[in-house]
Amino acid sequence: MKKILLFILIGFTLSSAQNINWSEITPDYNLPDGVKLYEGERSSPSLKIFYYDVDLNNPDIAIRPYISSSIKTVPKFVKSVGAYGAVNGGYFATGTSNSFSSVVYPGEVKSQNVKSLTRNSKSYPLMRSFFSMKKNGSLSVDWIYHFGADISDIYKFNTPMNYVDNDPTPKIAPQKTDGEPYDSLLLGIGGAPTLVKDSSVMVTYNEEIMWGSGVGNTNSDPRTAVGYTANNHVIMIVANGRSGESQGVSLPELAEIMLGLGCIEAMNLDGGGSSQLAAGDEYVSIPSERPVPTILAIVHKDSLNLPKEKTFEKVIDTGDDDAIETGSGWFETANAGFYGETKSLLHPLGNGDNYFEIKPNLPGSAKYEVYGWWVASSNRCKDTPHIINHANGTDTVFIDQTINGSTWTLIGSYNFNGDSSESVIISDFGTQGDFIVADAVRFVSFEEIDVTDIGKKNRSLPFKHRLSQNYPNPFNPSTKIKFTVFKGNRVNLKVFDMLGKEIKILVDEYKSAGDYSINFNASGLTSGLYFYRINIGDYSNTKVMALLK
Repeated sequence: MKKILLFILIGFTLSSAQNINWSEITPDYNLPDGVKLYEGERSSPSLKIFYYDVDLNNPDIAIRPYISSSIKTVPKFVKSVGAYGAVNGGYFATGTSNSFSSVVYPGEVKSQNVKSLTRNSKSYPLMRSFFSMKKNGSLSVDWIYHFGADISDIYKFNTPMNYVDNDPTPKIAPQKTDGEPYDSLLLGIGGAPTLVKDSSVMVTYNEEIMWGSGVGNTNSDPRTAVGYTANNHVIMIVANGRSGESQGVSLPELAEIMLGLGCIEAMNLDGGGSSQLAAGDEYVSIPSERPVPTILAIVHKDSLNLPKEKTFEKVIDTGDDDAIETGSGWFETANAGFYGETKSLLHPLGNGDNYFEIKPNLPGSAKYEVYGWWVASSNRCKDTPHIINHANGTDTVFIDQTINGSTWTLIGSYNFNGDSSESVIISDFGTQGDFIVADAVRFVSFEEIDVTDIGKKNRSLPFKHRLSQNYPNPFNPSTKIKFTVFKGNRVNLKVFDMLGKEIKILVDEYKSAGDYSINFNASGLTSGLYFYRINIGDYSNTKVMALLK
């Protein structure tokens, strides 16, 4: 049976509007826990409208954008990526895959918001809206500008550009000094205009130069929007339009609706014939059948395909104490592109008597990726021996140093125990070319490192804050929770039950950089699953543990 909800849109001043009757239709579709779907109806003016309520506090649920070189309807798009559901994404050239709105994947910018538009035969620089998620899960809607192709080149600004309707004078392009780069940006999708900012209606239609775009402001049309609430729920909404059953909504009315659903910030996505909401591979909204290149999808957390997080990283250059030169005849390269402050060193091919031995002195047992850096040139050795002495024996990898220069190139992944016998040797015993190159070697691990004798090891600081899985797990009644602080900061570590009720505060104080271990005693608790969450500055992580009595 459908649940009937009546939302009174506070502050709704449009004279033609009346309350929308919302019905929960989640049971009609195959949706996971944490995702609810609602249908709204209004008789005058006629309206049918749908929205997803996505609870990002559920550890198995996430949202993310997708972009494809092959345009498709939203249901087909959802099926192709294995999502639970989706709405259409940002603006694009109809009938093509050319997106005019940003699409940011974890670690990669796939598409950029337009940076200028032609109006009145003039070029107008502009900023447009961007819905984003940080690595710690926090959400925001911002006005952004791309200064380059990388995530680090995306800057956000406190206000949009001060354009008015049909503005006769283009503004100066945004400057980096007026904005700030995103800190820990994970993913996002672009659109326009902003609808809600700081829990207030703010439709920046003129500022984002929507005039002249074909997207109306106060007319009723099909619309798509995304926003979020103070308790970390994402609202993804589609209003049907251009029919007797549903006329659609204006942008100011859509802003009021998003505000009435609890959004503290919200942004418009592409509307009109592109507006679509699908659950699985079927339409929920009235189908437009228009293929689109981008969607904002509801997925399982694993579908984020997050880049692996480093737990340890160490670089040893030829000028460092852990790089030991053996033999004679080494000389500096005249070529640019060497790592750090120490130039690459060259040696003519020989019989193996001349070599550089890199002693990593790693912090503990784990698998490490080993990378090499060299300055490439046509006279370099094509089979420079890199001899890796690791926990399971010795491997020799022959590297072509005429190519792939001045960048980190993976040599291989190996298990190291962290003892003094382990090393990487760059030998002169090559057979093809004139000179071998010795430069920097990099060691990276993505595993938790068991440090058994930290006092005797030359340990580098970990790459970032980290929360480890408790041990033992399952446990009864005590378990240890370990975490690492990369730079001194306030640490908050709490335990919750699966309903989100706070059970215990384990840490709530400033901690300097280092490794910590906290004992959690669950003697007074019943068997079941619990989760613990850590916050260190902008870093946040949550893990699940099982109490078995």
